[in-house]
Formats: sequence, C-alpha cells, structure tokens
Amino acid sequence: MKLLDPERYDVGAFYDELMKGPGIPRPETRLLFELLESLPDGELENFQKAAEAALYRMGVTFTVYGDSQGVEKILPFDIIPRVIGAREWSNIEKGLKQRIQAINFFLEDLYSGQKILQDGIVPKELIFSSPGFRPQCLGVKVPRGIWCHVTGSDLVRDGKGEFLVLEDNVRCPSGVSYVIENRHVLKRTFGKVFETSRIRSVDDYPLRLLETLEYLAPEGTESPTVVLLTPGVYNSAYFEHSFLAQQMGVELVEGSDLTVLDGRVVMKTTQGPKRVDVIYRRIDDDFLDPLVFRSDSLLGIPGIMDVYRAGRVALANAPGTGVADDKAIYAYIPQIIDYYMKEEPILKNVPTWLCHNKKDREYVIENISRLVVKATNESGGYGMLIGPSSTKSEQADFRERIRKNPRNYIAQETLSLSRSPVLVQDHLEGRHVDLRPYNLFGKEVYVMPGGLTRVALRKNSLVVNSSQGGGTKDTWVLKD
Repeated sequence: MKLLDPERYDVGAFYDELMKGPGIPRPETRLLFELLESLPDGELENFQKAAEAALYRMGVTFTVYGDSQGVEKILPFDIIPRVIGAREWSNIEKGLKQRIQAINFFLEDLYSGQKILQDGIVPKELIFSSPGFRPQCLGVKVPRGIWCHVTGSDLVRDGKGEFLVLEDNVRCPSGVSYVIENRHVLKRTFGKVFETSRIRSVDDYPLRLLETLEYLAPEGTESPTVVLLTPGVYNSAYFEHSFLAQQMGVELVEGSDLTVLDGRVVMKTTQGPKRVDVIYRRIDDDFLDPLVFRSDSLLGIPGIMDVYRAGRVALANAPGTGVADDKAIYAYIPQIIDYYMKEEPILKNVPTWLCHNKKDREYVIENISRLVVKATNESGGYGMLIGPSSTKSEQADFRERIRKNPRNYIAQETLSLSRSPVLVQDHLEGRHVDLRPYNLFGKEVYVMPGGLTRVALRKNSLVVNSSQGGGTKDTWVLKD
C-alpha cells in the first residue's frame, strides 16, 4: 500500500504543504512525492530510525525546565521535509528584510529621539510598561546603527496558503543549530532527491554569523576577538551555544570567564587576559550586568554596560531589543513599517486584539472560546490559551487574568494552520506546522533559506513548541 494513497493520507480541510489535492502533489513537491510513493513497505520507518539515531549520536538536544522525565531530551524529528518553491520564498525573504529593517529603525528611534511616540503612532504607555524596554539604554550609540543582529520571526500559513507573521523574536532566538543538523541528516537519507531538486544550502550560516559579528567590532580593530556568552550547561539552548561557537571557531564563555579591566572587556586565558571585541550574548538583559540590571545576577559581567556605552565592545543583540519582542508591540509593526519606510507590509500580521484597549478587551472576553490568548512577554508556548480546545474553567481563568492585568494579554484569530505529513508508526498523518526563518543584520540583511519548520506532533494540536511536545522538520527551499 502506498504511503500517500488518498484512502490512507487525508489532506483534510487545511492547506497541505505536500499535496494540493488527494493524491496530487504540489509542483515543488513532485520529486519528493515520487520518492515517497516508490518506497517499499517499512523503508520510511527505517529512514526515521536511522535519522533519530544520527541525531542522538550528534547530541542534538534541548532542555525542558521542570520536566519530571529528565532535564535534557533529544529533539523530536520527522523525516519528511517541507518544501517551499523559489518564487514563494522570494516574497518571504523580501517581507522579512522589510520587517527587520523597520524594527531596527524603531529601536534606534525609541532609544534616541522617540519621534514615533511623539507622533502617536505607538502608545507611550505600551512602551514604558513593557518589561523589554530598558531606560538604561537611552542615548546608547550602537555599533553601525544596528540593534537587532540575529532575529527569527515566526511565520504561519493560513487556510488560503498565505504566509503571515505570528510573532517576532529579536532577543536571543534559538533553533538555528537544529536547522543545520537536520539538513545533515536529510542529505544522507534522501541523497538522490537532493541531487535533482536543487535545494538551497543552509550550511554557511555559522560563517555568515561570524562575519556579521566581526562587522560590529569597534572601529579600527584588526582581527576582532568574538566570543559567545552562554548562561551555562543548564540552559535550554546550551547545545546550540556550543554548536555555534564550535562552528564559528570562537570561544564559548560564561560570565565568570570575562571581566572588565582598564575600560575593556577581557577574557581569562592561560596566557593572561585577552581583549574581547564582540560578544554574541545568549543571556537576557536582566542578567547581563549586575551593576545596571539585576543586582543578584551571577551570569553577567559587572561593568560591561559602561564599556558598551563607551563603544569598546559590541553586544549582539543590543540590550533593549526585547521591547520589539513584546506581543503588544508586534500588533503595531504594520504602522511601524509605514511610518519609517512608507511601504505596505509585504508579510501581514495575524489579526490581533490588544487587551489593554477597552473595546478589544471586551471583544476578547466575550469571544474567548474561539480565540488564541497569549501573554505578551511569555514564550515557548507558555501563558497561552487555545480557545477552541479549552475548557470552560480555563476560559474563566483567562478572563479573570485579562481583567486583572489587561496590558499583559493579546488575542489572535485561531487560524487553520497549514499541515504537513508526518510518519506515525507505519503511515502518514497531517500535523500543523509553522516556520522560523533566521535573519542576520550586518553589512546587509541575510535571510537563511528555509529555517526551522516546527511541527505539532500531537494530533490536532496547534502548539508547535518543543517544550509543549512539538518537533522539527528539515525545510527545503528550491533554487530559482
């Protein structure tokens, strides 16, 4: 029996990433479809087991805080890749470049003249009540005028097949290491399809990341020293921190490895102190400098903000970028694009209601059973209510949360997210997916072709986060 026989694989009432109808592949997925159809019984399961074994050997892990089954886990992975055509990707790439540039204009303005607030485009009270807004960064001149060097906007495809932006991640977006490792596994598994499909490479991301970081070094610095600052082995993304440091050929350091000496940041080495020029930080603002942010932080470097303000060290991403991660600010990105760039958004937002607004709040409370409610500064699928799959008591709980702290919540339409086939035992079933492309802002904006496709492995679930039972797929972007 064929894996994609219409009687076995139900496309359903959703946009299917592989099929445009029962038994009919999309033009860009034809070669993959033919491969899947040609496999003998049991072969795909063998591929899946081999891929999982390879990821296990490579140590591709993530951490779930508070999980009773253990802290560190192998990242769930589905063998069937997602394919995106060249023309469609071109539009996504243009939309992401536009969005990142607009966010950077916004951050630069916010921490200097605040003209956008004076003109009433974004409400002042939303900015000043955002946990991501850092008054300590007012007046800071960031290297090259770039605030958000490494970003990852989450995209979803609706029932009509249109890609929409679900949220922005401009602090420390994680997951890019899984993109690269997933690709290594799929190249070995589906080598023949790779040869004929002309798939764009993702392997050069670490080199491009290093070039982006070196571009930020203080003026006149020859052969800048770059380090990656990690909170340590118990962080959920520690695998990625060590992977990227190794791939870039830079030191992986913790706060205790760095100190401020004579107005510079230096790294402790066996040969003595060594000056550090650029820090790719994977710790939050709160923990960066105990003299400026949280005084009880043991993860950061006392005095580093003074060195940063003096222009003697570069930090990526810049402190203070988290305000653009705020889901309440996300709702204003179309206006931000128009304000700074005089352009229509190429990629639209998901329709969003802001609970700090009385009219929106009343609508959300009344229609909570059919909306997705999110806390504005939570991530990982936490602090969220999926209205259509929630209970009456859960809805009542969220109504009360909204009434007590309306600023802390937004609501969005429950979209018919696109689905992609996943292997379930010996057959295929559709599961909902999203997409996180990774972007670098250095001399120019670079968008990694593809990014991380996250898949809700639980049947009928809309939550794709790995901490909530989600997994990943390789994402193939075809060459023009």
